[in-house]
Amino acid sequence: MLATLVIGLREGLEAALIVGMIAAFLRRNGHSLKPMWLGVGTAVFISALIGITLELVSAALPQQQQEAMETVIGAVAVLIVTFMILWMSKNSRSMKSTLEAHAGSALKGGSVFALAGMAFLAVLREGVETAVFMVAAFQSSLSPLAAGTGAVLGLAIATGVGFLLFRGAIKLNLAKFFKATGVFLVFVAAGLVMKSLRTAHEAGWINIGQDATVNVAWLAPNGSARAAILTGVFGIPNDPRLVEVLGWALYLIPMLAFILWPSSWRPSALTLPRVQVWCGAALAGSALVLAFAAPLAIPATPLQSAGTPVTTASGEPAGSLQFASVAQLAPGEPATLLLTSPDGTQTSHALDSHGTESHAGRTTEVFTAEASPATTEEPAKVSTDMLAQLNGGRMPVGISSSTNPGPFAADWSHKGAITVWTANGSIIDAVNTQGATLTLSGGGLSTSRTIVVEGDGGWLVPAKHVAATVAELADFESATAENVLWSRYLPAVLGIAAIMLFAAAWRTRRQRSTPVATP
Repeated sequence: MLATLVIGLREGLEAALIVGMIAAFLRRNGHSLKPMWLGVGTAVFISALIGITLELVSAALPQQQQEAMETVIGAVAVLIVTFMILWMSKNSRSMKSTLEAHAGSALKGGSVFALAGMAFLAVLREGVETAVFMVAAFQSSLSPLAAGTGAVLGLAIATGVGFLLFRGAIKLNLAKFFKATGVFLVFVAAGLVMKSLRTAHEAGWINIGQDATVNVAWLAPNGSARAAILTGVFGIPNDPRLVEVLGWALYLIPMLAFILWPSSWRPSALTLPRVQVWCGAALAGSALVLAFAAPLAIPATPLQSAGTPVTTASGEPAGSLQFASVAQLAPGEPATLLLTSPDGTQTSHALDSHGTESHAGRTTEVFTAEASPATTEEPAKVSTDMLAQLNGGRMPVGISSSTNPGPFAADWSHKGAITVWTANGSIIDAVNTQGATLTLSGGGLSTSRTIVVEGDGGWLVPAKHVAATVAELADFESATAENVLWSRYLPAVLGIAAIMLFAAAWRTRRQRSTPVATP
């Protein structure tokens, strides 16, 4: 509620000041205010329509698309509040004269539509800024009702203050007002940076820098007033991630320095380009240091040096697996699974890809292969003792040693398949459902009988190894993402900021060296 109240108060007061200046100018020149109110009403209507449309479109999207939409809205809101603060700092003193000049031009044309258009454009900018910023604040708020109440109160107070200022009933130090609200909105915008980075991760756009930093649940327990302020107003979650903290600091610190830096300490027009160049050089140097000195030690992916152990269903060692991913092979060559049995015998299986699926708590690539027949020679005749041994120590139902003394003619048929789940070129899990069917005839049987022989060469990866591999892969991916964040993305951000400072220094120097034309 507090965030939307301040947003509504500040943006509403800016719009009220603009409308008040135009109204005072028109009244002083003896013109009707109806064209101005026409433009103001149209701008307010369009601004409200934009805000409602954004909220409805976002709510109608599927979950992942909602996160993406919230990311875009949050990023636009941050850009808007940044531009608003920078623009107000630069143009607040000349805002009145500029508006009066535009009004004078409209009056010279004598067009009602020119007056309406002037008021429309002046208020529309403030209205669209308010709409987008409000939508982003609503999405970050813990209570939409409280956020809406705050927005309405803020706009109502702004309207009342603007009217009193127009009537001359009160005086307000606008410089201090905009400075104080600017500081508050910088904190709100920094929270929106954190929120946007989190929704970007949930939308699948940003997967770097997701390591946990600090847990502030002890400071602001869920449901407490402190949590409402910390999370609902300033947008700071209980468990901020590394990239979120970096984004928050990289936005908050420069913006606070810009607002709060004493005017007496600011460089003169003569020294400003030099300061901008030095600051740009410092940022560029920091970017280079990070790019070349960031930690590059990344642990190897699991199972690169050793195979994946497999066992039979009873836990007996059945060998080890090695996987050659598609990326490691020549174009057109299928992925291959190599099985090394305990006696050193190796068999290879060409794998067919079947896309991705969730397995063992993560997204994996799925491959299948045909199971190879058993390598041992299978008997053509089976005695009753052998049959009981194949059936787990018992005779199959419907066959007895007294009425069916055997031996039986044996016809073997193998069945089953190998399924492999991989991630980052490493085997997460694998299973061989290989078995056999045995068709018996003769030996006292009136008709042939078919039984299933389980465990004929079947194997699987032990559950403990699956869990260990998943944990190892998570560590590997986290280390890789963190390295990319520090050695690529952060230097890129600092480099862009350095380029902007160099460009600003060049522009400032060029403007200073350009001779002013004399009338």
